[in-house]
Amino acid sequence: MSGHHRERLVEEIRQEIETMLAGELKDPRLAPSILVTEARLSPDQSQVRVFVTVEGAEAERADALAALESAAGFIRHELTERLQLRRSPRVEFALDRSGEVGAHIEELLRQPKKAVGP
Repeated sequence: MSGHHRERLVEEIRQEIETMLAGELKDPRLAPSILVTEARLSPDQSQVRVFVTVEGAEAERADALAALESAAGFIRHELTERLQLRRSPRVEFALDRSGEVGAHIEELLRQPKKAVGP
């Protein structure tokens, strides 16, 4: 698969999953705001890892991730149908914590430097 085709497929997968999260999945654990930040397709196209950010407390994040994992079969089926894929990739979800890490690094950079030695 060419690089351009692969990138386009990954973007279409990300968009379709966002569409499903916007109103097709009715699990109450998905009530917090969920944003799909990235999707990564394995080289053999057998697996797609979807990174999401979830607003709320850690317990709400865990519940939302569990709900996404339980809906993975439905999402896999829908992706195959909508994108007319020959092989349906296994869908895995992971929390994207890059925003939190970035905020922590910025906080550390804002702290005043401590003087070293006399």
